[in-house]
Amino acid sequence: MSPASGRSVRATTAEHPRRPADETTIASTVTTARTRIVGERSGWAADALVVSVRAARTLRDLLVASMRSASEVITALGWSVLAIVPLSLIAGYSWGWTELIVLGVIGATLSIVAVVYLAGRTRVSVIVHPPPSRIAVGDSAAARLEVSNPTRRRSFAHVVEVPVGAGVATLHVPGLAAGAGIELDVTVPTDRRGRITLGPVRTVRADPIGLVRRELVLTGASEIIVHPRTIDIPSTSTGLVRDLEGQATRDLTPSDLAFHAIREYVAGDDRRHIHWKSTAKTGALMVRQFEETRRSRIVIALGIASVDFGSDAEFELAVSVTGSLGARAIKDARELAVVVSAVTPDFAKRTVVALRALSTLTPLRLLDDLAVVEHGPAALGILDVARLAGESTRGLSVALLVVGSTVTPARLRSAAAGLPPSVEVVVLQCDPERIPGRRRLGPFSVVTIGSLGDLRRAMQGADTW
Repeated sequence: MSPASGRSVRATTAEHPRRPADETTIASTVTTARTRIVGERSGWAADALVVSVRAARTLRDLLVASMRSASEVITALGWSVLAIVPLSLIAGYSWGWTELIVLGVIGATLSIVAVVYLAGRTRVSVIVHPPPSRIAVGDSAAARLEVSNPTRRRSFAHVVEVPVGAGVATLHVPGLAAGAGIELDVTVPTDRRGRITLGPVRTVRADPIGLVRRELVLTGASEIIVHPRTIDIPSTSTGLVRDLEGQATRDLTPSDLAFHAIREYVAGDDRRHIHWKSTAKTGALMVRQFEETRRSRIVIALGIASVDFGSDAEFELAVSVTGSLGARAIKDARELAVVVSAVTPDFAKRTVVALRALSTLTPLRLLDDLAVVEHGPAALGILDVARLAGESTRGLSVALLVVGSTVTPARLRSAAAGLPPSVEVVVLQCDPERIPGRRRLGPFSVVTIGSLGDLRRAMQGADTW
């Protein structure tokens, strides 16, 4: 291309610039709120319509915000009074009923007085010192509140509410001088296991009639876990569990301590177990065979079906027994599983046939889970719990079944039969009304527990009964 032709191309490009897309087509595809409102209108009429719509939307937002704010402070009784006052005044003046006029005036007066109670600001600060996050059933526990007035003026009397579980503790704080403070105690109920939410602490301003109520949250919430009461029992390296260990089972193994018999060598056998004397006599390789000795692979199965317990006291004792046994086994570094029945939801189409394993990482984690275990009619009975425990726990050697007084010997035999034959079964039957003791019921033992003190004796071994 010659220089002259190049200049011609550049000139042509300058004379015919690249045009953008049709602006009319692009604008027609964009729809704004103004376009939807004014449509084909234009001029001052369109502007007036837009201003009217904006004003209406602003008024609506203000009304919604006002109603939301009012609903936070006006009680149900207050809304009723607000509805009755204008109706009473209108009906009273229209029909000449003095009683309705008086009723309307009284309601209006009470409403004005109630608004006065909301005036002012809360001038106190609150610091909460909760009790330990984990406590046992029956232990005393209290939270301490430090209420102070950090301002330079004297504060008025206040009402402070502290939610404690399902209840609310109401505290009356007197007027405090500038910089003064006061300490208040809030008792935490520990008569039942469970998780208790403490707080958040809030101040309440309300009129005596109860028309208005304004709450101001001052602190956050904390959780307190009430553990079942447990008892320190002997180590599982001694006593009952120790008696069950080291016994030969009917399971054969190529390597263990309990000698069983001599058999011919097969491919894959460990040559270290060749019995050379027998090999010399028979002319064929012979190896020793052993019976597998019992080791401490323990499962604790707690029945939570309501039919397995005669009272709530029995169930609480069973939970405490389970917690005591499990905590001791965890401290002894035993291979442990603690299981309870899964609960079928109220509107489920089918029964949930499964177990729920509780945490055995630490004793505290186990007691945390036991704190919320409850019995119910939708839980599996001990027969299904024992069968599922035997199927789901690999290498199980000792099964401890914790039940109540209503479980009959026939059901106990059925529960024990659901476990593998090599498993040593011990039933701990919680019954405060019977004399504690131990008895054999076929191939397994039944230990009657009337209190936690009986559990300590039971775990010390057979000689203590």
